[in-house]
Amino acid sequence: MPRSSRSNNIDRLLREWSFEPGRPVVRRVVGEDGRELLQMRVDMGLLQLETTARPDGATPEGFPTYYDYLVSAAFQEGTEFALNAERQQEIDREFVQFYHRRICWLSLNEYERAAEDADHSLKLMDFSTANSEDRDWAMLHEQYRPFVLFHKVQATALTKLQDDEPEAAVEVIGAGLQSLAAIFARHGAEEHYEEDLFVVKLREMQESIKSQFHLGPTLAEQLADAIATEQYELAAKLRDRLARKAERKL
Repeated sequence: MPRSSRSNNIDRLLREWSFEPGRPVVRRVVGEDGRELLQMRVDMGLLQLETTARPDGATPEGFPTYYDYLVSAAFQEGTEFALNAERQQEIDREFVQFYHRRICWLSLNEYERAAEDADHSLKLMDFSTANSEDRDWAMLHEQYRPFVLFHKVQATALTKLQDDEPEAAVEVIGAGLQSLAAIFARHGAEEHYEEDLFVVKLREMQESIKSQFHLGPTLAEQLADAIATEQYELAAKLRDRLARKAERKL
């Protein structure tokens, strides 16, 4: 068998760029056509990812991502639509690809792009769970929902801090904690909520931001306290303020 040409050998790349156990090793590079790429050093090699659409650069059935294709297929096929074994395999692939790129963005402090990729994974998870007849397969992904949501909330809050909006960052975390609580409630695991690692980390992050920027309780926290202490007139006023604030964001 003929030897591989030297141009196909990546020994030098691996030798000059060491793998570091326990933390992502990520860098930006430029492709031959000038496009930006991401590279992640892994134990026995490296991954190269596109920065837009599918991380592998594929266009499934002409769509930017497999999720986009599935949404279109569900519309076209109607009641005949099903997530067969082949589609499940492709969904699995897309989950893994977006996970790797999300980790890359987080490592590079590209928090907005990390949040976008986390949101994509959550939408794909929603679609899979809603349309799969194989509940065991769906749960293989659902078990990671708190992890993906944690990344989305964390990245979105850090984006707000980059934009010098600490109050908005605190509110994002508060909303994320409510979403996590809903997940635990949906699975009948409310007793594990308070001790959950992601809940603890988000609360620590929230308190750290409040302390650093000398922020008082958010409107949502004031409302919860007013209800708990039966200050219903104050609670009504706080609800009105929250509603007006939400309308301004629309």
